[in-house]
Amino acid sequence: MKKSILLALILLSGITASATETRIIVRAKAKDAKFIGSSLGGAHVIIRDKTNNRILAEGKTSGSTGNTDLIMNTPKQRESSIADEQTARFLATINIDEPTFVNIEVLSPFNNKQAQVKATTELWLIPGKHILGEGIILEIPGFIIDILKPRTHQYISLSTVKDTPIRVKANIVMMCGCVINKGGTWDSEDMEVKGILKKDGKHIKNIDMSLTETNLFEGNIPVESAGNYELTVYAYNPESGNTGVDKVNYVIHD
Repeated sequence: MKKSILLALILLSGITASATETRIIVRAKAKDAKFIGSSLGGAHVIIRDKTNNRILAEGKTSGSTGNTDLIMNTPKQRESSIADEQTARFLATINIDEPTFVNIEVLSPFNNKQAQVKATTELWLIPGKHILGEGIILEIPGFIIDILKPRTHQYISLSTVKDTPIRVKANIVMMCGCVINKGGTWDSEDMEVKGILKKDGKHIKNIDMSLTETNLFEGNIPVESAGNYELTVYAYNPESGNTGVDKVNYVIHD
């Protein structure tokens, strides 16, 4: 029995010794915006062996969203980088003993499930051949939208809103958390933001919404009758193709 254990340890030691440390940087970048880092809770990265789906490394990106001028305003040339030393990343250290085909999956924004996107890519890792510098960048399209008012399943008395419209409020940011304002890098004037209102499952009207302060869009819903209401707020940028949606259900009662 002792000889068997010793032999197993020797074999395991041989396998471990033959594995080579291989490092790879993975970054998540919002479409038409910056990198996803600590300020948004990070993007969740999973690296799997494509052959058997075994997880080789897992973690979150951390660091800053990056240099706005470098990312958004500087023309990119071959072998130039839009990431600096502070730019958010996940650094994985993987021990492999032969070329390994891997799947890289990024989930982001990790803490905003209604806006969460999964982006993936595949590539070969070669033992000891690190992929550093800018690393592997996966793009995350969309907007993060949070409807602030009305609240989920809020009960509202018809008598209190019969002559006063319900004020709709939604917070909208880029997928990196970058701010939206009038005339800024991410200009609210370039975006269409509207509410789609249903009552008892039937569409009744669209609601125009406009920016009232940084990231905050507002509009009014006139109310005429009691019922079960569903409000969908969407944002759309025709230039970038970015879209985002959030929904809320509320009740108007007699």
